Amino acid sequence: MKEIIKKIFIIILIIMFFVAFSNSYKALNIDNLAFVVAIGIDSTDTNKFKITFQFVNPPSTSEGSIQEAKILEDAVEATSIPNALNIMNSYLARKLDLSHCRNIIFSEAVAKQGISNHIYTLMNDVQVRPTSNIIVTTCTANVYIKNSIPSLETSITRYYDIFTNSSKYTGYVSNATIGDFYNALVCNSCEPYAILGGVTSSKFTGSQSNFSNDSEIKSGSSTISGTRPAENIGMAVFKDDKLISELNSMETVCFHILHNNINSFLVSIPNPNDKNSNLDILLIPKKDTKIKVEIINNAPYVKIDSSFSAKIYSMNENSDYLEPSTLSAISNSCNKYLENVISDYLYKTALEFKSDINGIGKYALSCFKTNEEFCNYNWRDNYINSTFKVTINSTIDSGLLLNKT
Repeated sequence: MKEIIKKIFIIILIIMFFVAFSNSYKALNIDNLAFVVAIGIDSTDTNKFKITFQFVNPPSTSEGSIQEAKILEDAVEATSIPNALNIMNSYLARKLDLSHCRNIIFSEAVAKQGISNHIYTLMNDVQVRPTSNIIVTTCTANVYIKNSIPSLETSITRYYDIFTNSSKYTGYVSNATIGDFYNALVCNSCEPYAILGGVTSSKFTGSQSNFSNDSEIKSGSSTISGTRPAENIGMAVFKDDKLISELNSMETVCFHILHNNINSFLVSIPNPNDKNSNLDILLIPKKDTKIKVEIINNAPYVKIDSSFSAKIYSMNENSDYLEPSTLSAISNSCNKYLENVISDYLYKTALEFKSDINGIGKYALSCFKTNEEFCNYNWRDNYINSTFKVTINSTIDSGLLLNKT
């Protein structure tokens, strides 16, 4: 009798399980979902926002043939992102799924107004990954999304996953995520930043960059002409939740040097043997950049110490790059160039931006006995009083293949 009751109980539990989860399965079935890979937020002439959703329609294998995934974009005007999601759910007759969202894009106009509400809303959504890229565009977010066409990759999601990897060997783009941005908003020793995106200037005007120096380019003003008009060069600088300025490519390299997240980078330094030409130098960090902060007369005194090994990239037949005196002169030129560039960058963040996007404040914590004392010092406001001393030590080892045998 007990065995019969036990079997009946098990059967009832199985029936209850299927009844409870059958509707959930139907609602979350892949055929009932729309997978969002990018969200764009633009301003409008009203108090609403234009929200653009980029979808990937998964490939089907109907009748034995494999179809490629399709990239689609739809936009809606709404007062908030949740309302836009709700309207789009009704329009598509599918439930939007944000668990595969790689990029969250804000136009400059929206970013200048402040984006903390959008950040908190998205971070409150359990589907949004903290690792999603956060991008501020020099064009509208809608235009950026429509021009984000993978050139070498077979899928748009693969491109979104890897495009920030170039920061390791160029330093021209930052790896900025919505999780990092959120943490910086509530941090008392740093400020938020984002990837700077845009569309190449030649896309609409056919013109070239106005910058004479390659290291000054940034998104929206580069000389790139290719199959993918969208580009990501430089960084967007924030003070609290508002966009205040942008970094060009070389300034972004400086950011990475201070953050110790760059493996190699290329710079063009003045040629000590020819004032009318430059030398292209590949630099590789020997060790992590050291940052030390002291508080002198209630003002921060910041010392930066970096060392690099270097190779000469550009060559000509009239120069002897194996002579010790020549290599020493090039090393001195490289040291002076980097010291000036990094110093200018740091003073720009302090005096012009008034924003410690480098997180130097965390190195100042040791100057205070308690965290409360540090909070009362108000690092974010006192950062503008900082004085910087930058020391660079680079060792030039001729060219990549040109060495004595």
